[in-house]
Amino acid sequence: MTGVAGAVISGLGVALPPSTVQDDLWEGFFAQHYAGGRHRLARRIFANSGVVTRQAAVSPLLEDVSEWSTERRMRRYQDEAVPLGKAAVSRALADAGLSASELGLFAVCSCTGYATPGLDILLARDLDMSPTVQRLFVGHMGCYAALPGLGATNDFVVARGRPALLLCTELTSLHVQPAGTGAADVQQIVSHALFSDAAAAAVLTSAARSLPGYQVREVVAVTDTTTTGHMTWEVTDLGFRMGLSPEVPAVLSVHVRTLVSDLLARHGLTIGEVDGWAVHPGGPRILDVVRERLGLQESALAASRGVLSAYGNCSSPTVLLVLEALRRAARPPRWVVMLAFGPGLTLYGALLEFAPATR
Repeated sequence: MTGVAGAVISGLGVALPPSTVQDDLWEGFFAQHYAGGRHRLARRIFANSGVVTRQAAVSPLLEDVSEWSTERRMRRYQDEAVPLGKAAVSRALADAGLSASELGLFAVCSCTGYATPGLDILLARDLDMSPTVQRLFVGHMGCYAALPGLGATNDFVVARGRPALLLCTELTSLHVQPAGTGAADVQQIVSHALFSDAAAAAVLTSAARSLPGYQVREVVAVTDTTTTGHMTWEVTDLGFRMGLSPEVPAVLSVHVRTLVSDLLARHGLTIGEVDGWAVHPGGPRILDVVRERLGLQESALAASRGVLSAYGNCSSPTVLLVLEALRRAARPPRWVVMLAFGPGLTLYGALLEFAPATR
């Protein structure tokens, strides 16, 4: 077992834009977005996405952004992301019983919008964080960004003994693309069927603090650089364009069991002893591969499939939404393995253990 006492996730907060039924999105917008054979393919992809409802700060039922310039999308990002992030941060701080002025580090993850001053500066100002608060902005890491963010905030708390806050905010609804042809357009259909908007925040405090929560035991990663083209997020004149190879699940299949087994072995654990799985629901096939390779019961991924169904794939906040679902369960698990995947292809994992109040 490793001997370093990690920080404790002592507060979580979630903020969501208005929710929309997946079938309504299809019938009200995307059914008209595609024609001919593409229409039939898109309808099948939407129906098999595993998504029932999802959120959109900029709903295609109200505004068609597919022809908007990147500049226009980025201006709207700032308008929508600031209040959404503020709500998530405020809820996480209240959950942890802390004021914003007590934070030593404020880390923000987002790959769906950029501006300077960014969310880290604007929210630090609006929430009255200390002028001496340190800030970290993590961009363009995609769906796995919450876990390197968690690692950075954990390391800060362990080294400095001061609280830190991680915010993940994504507005994928700003990046609806024009309908096209060819294999690349099929990848756009998949992303249009899956992706959603959300903000999630986590407060990390010293293990010596009294509040109960999940203690970070270790954060790990593996990147297969032979597959860098399998998942991309390119800045274009019409927003950010997703590239998503159908080979992604196969690559995850090669690496996920070794990553998890090695992580657990360092802490004297086996897969069978883990009672909580917070797996990023990148899509139904991703969850199927993780379940098969780790030999899990379907019930182990109930929280992940529930988040996919209710919220869609929200990119970086999603794994925190799954952790929040586990934390709020009637019987919260003792050991939680968090897994998330993204460009690289990169797999990130974290091991958490429930820590009761220290005094």
